[in-house]
Amino acid sequence: MSNVGQPQPHESARGHVTGEALYTNDLLNRFPGVLHAWPVMSPHAHATVTAIDVIPALTIPGVIATLTEAPGEADSGPNRHDEPLFPTEILFYSQPVVWVLAETLEAARLGAAAVNVTYNQLPALVTLDDAIAADSLHSPPLRMNRGDATEAIAACTHKLTGELRIGGQEHFYLETQCALAWLDESGGVSLHCSTQHPSETQEIVARVLGWPKNRVIVECLRMGGAFGGKEVQANCWAAVAALGALKTGRPVSVRLPRKLDMILTGKRHPFLAKFEAGFSSQGKIEAAKMSLYADAGWSLDLSEPIVWRAMFHADNCYNIPAIDLTGYVVKTHKTSQTAFRGFGGPQGMLVIEDIADRIARTLGLAPEVVRERNFYREGDVTHYGQPVKDAARISRIWAELKESSEFAARRTAISDFNSRHRHTKRGIAITSVKFGISFTATMFNQAGAMVLIYRDGSVQVNHGGTEMGQGLQTKIRQIAADGLGVEASAIRLMPTRTDKVPNTSATAASAGSDLNGAAVLDACRKLQSALTTVAVELLKCATVKFENGEVHGDNGAVIAFAKLVESAYRQRLPLFASGYYRTPEIHYDPATGQGRPFFYYAYGAAVSEVELDGFTGAMRLRRVDILEDCGQSLSPLVDRGQIEGGFIQGAGWLTLEELVWDAKGRLATNSASTYKLPSWAELPEVFNVKMLERAAEPGVVFGSKAVGEPPLMLAISVREAIRDAIAAFGAPRLIEIDSPATPERIYFAIERIRN
Repeated sequence: MSNVGQPQPHESARGHVTGEALYTNDLLNRFPGVLHAWPVMSPHAHATVTAIDVIPALTIPGVIATLTEAPGEADSGPNRHDEPLFPTEILFYSQPVVWVLAETLEAARLGAAAVNVTYNQLPALVTLDDAIAADSLHSPPLRMNRGDATEAIAACTHKLTGELRIGGQEHFYLETQCALAWLDESGGVSLHCSTQHPSETQEIVARVLGWPKNRVIVECLRMGGAFGGKEVQANCWAAVAALGALKTGRPVSVRLPRKLDMILTGKRHPFLAKFEAGFSSQGKIEAAKMSLYADAGWSLDLSEPIVWRAMFHADNCYNIPAIDLTGYVVKTHKTSQTAFRGFGGPQGMLVIEDIADRIARTLGLAPEVVRERNFYREGDVTHYGQPVKDAARISRIWAELKESSEFAARRTAISDFNSRHRHTKRGIAITSVKFGISFTATMFNQAGAMVLIYRDGSVQVNHGGTEMGQGLQTKIRQIAADGLGVEASAIRLMPTRTDKVPNTSATAASAGSDLNGAAVLDACRKLQSALTTVAVELLKCATVKFENGEVHGDNGAVIAFAKLVESAYRQRLPLFASGYYRTPEIHYDPATGQGRPFFYYAYGAAVSEVELDGFTGAMRLRRVDILEDCGQSLSPLVDRGQIEGGFIQGAGWLTLEELVWDAKGRLATNSASTYKLPSWAELPEVFNVKMLERAAEPGVVFGSKAVGEPPLMLAISVREAIRDAIAAFGAPRLIEIDSPATPERIYFAIERIRN
């Protein structure tokens, strides 16, 4: 029986529930004498450092050392080297200036409070509008276009213009940023680190220490969540820990308490979108222009590719003949915003969905009608030149979901309900998703693996992906079990280590299973091929089949996998193999804005129904129906969890989670008491999730498709259902509401339409 495709539980489910699963900070008791680090943080959003006196800190009992410099390059910026560890110019409120190492975290905190730093305060740009007005940019504008949108809009029968403000989002992973470093016995430094990208963490640590990378080993057992927040922003904490270990000769832990994690780390990028659109009387979008301003914060981080991906997905599922996109990476004096599930795609999609609803209400059409009339069809090509392969799946998913969710009947029932209730209204919306799968930086679309078989038939699997709770290791175990024809219980997944598989890519872009699964399968097939030669000889047969820990010959003979392995060992055959995979057929030229950046598209659609209270703006999510294209699912239970979790996280971003900075650049929503997250109360009363059947994707491991990010964007249907319900409170008109659609924003939108 195949392991792949079976609904197996998460491989660490028991450990997660019982607390037996270990994370980076759980390993401290293995390191006697570990020191703890705490930062000295700036009280200004923008300033220059004029003097530092660390001597008072060294008088605090338990304080061992301070960090103010590095033997190598004291910078953790992954691309532009614009993130100094010990800055002389402060660029966001609470930016670390010095680090204090002590026997306890409390002693380190007290030591940091004793450090004297003097500053020369400078004017700060803490709002996106102020930074745009000051032309404060990290890089020149990014551009992508097809046709002459300006001319096309001018020729259209109908036109509209508008703006949309889109808020950011806090990752709020359960495990905060954490790194543990120690000097190893061979003259190097080793780290346990909560990172999505061990190879990049290795590179940053080596750069800061001034060492070659072969002297740095980074290991990631698992993360307690990441959502993109540990793709590059894990690096600086690891660098500080390594610096501390080098300076003191003792193990050093850097772990951010929740409040520090929230005020020091980046978020999903807030966006301001300004747009124009031209359309026909039937609701067909004929041309669009969008200017997308992303609040990148103080350093570049991954903001450029995030804005690029927003531009790639500004069409969502709609074929727009003429489109002009300009992206701005805006520099503000705030935390450096970073990767977050969807990586800019959600912001781009939200803009075009906002436009679609405005078009529908301008013309007096149902929003779902306008959306459907603009779908990509077979043979269509995107604005960046990529054919929309399997575009028919969009219409297929749409039709199947409308039927299974009883959309038409519910639309009628909601209209009846609204006619009978003056101060409570319901709304319903269906939206779709087309999300490109691959890193848009082509070089990252590769992966390696190492598979080891021991003489007793047990197997170790090493690969470059990292487990953050998303179920990657569960899928890899299923792939390896099928690749070798053994029971899943024979497979041990090893922690990700840079000395086992080098030069790995981040576990991101929803490509973890695609890349690492294919590399593991490659290694397994090499081993199985070698073992087949031995098996054919032993069983005196022509062909064999590996299955469930046994090898079956076509003549009925059978041998246990472990016995076959022992025989291969005695014949001096290697029982280990490396695997490798690179995504084929992808390329992109930023200079022309053309190419095929994605290997395939993941599709999906969702229907959401909401109820609004006209007195308070409170929203209740009554029902959600989802149909997601997972290809041939590798692990249905894992994928279902990703769909449900991604959707709820997206709904939180669009309706509840609001980041607020004050006039001084301080993050006001810096804890669970001030930053509202989805809870049980926000779950839909009815939550139906299905995966598209007969949907295997050619050329991907076992016909599967990525599922990490696409479901988040299905939550746009919640926002659109809210707009539908708001419209029921008054005369037909455009429903303008910024994101997130909090109760306050909903209330005032209702008041506007009533008036």
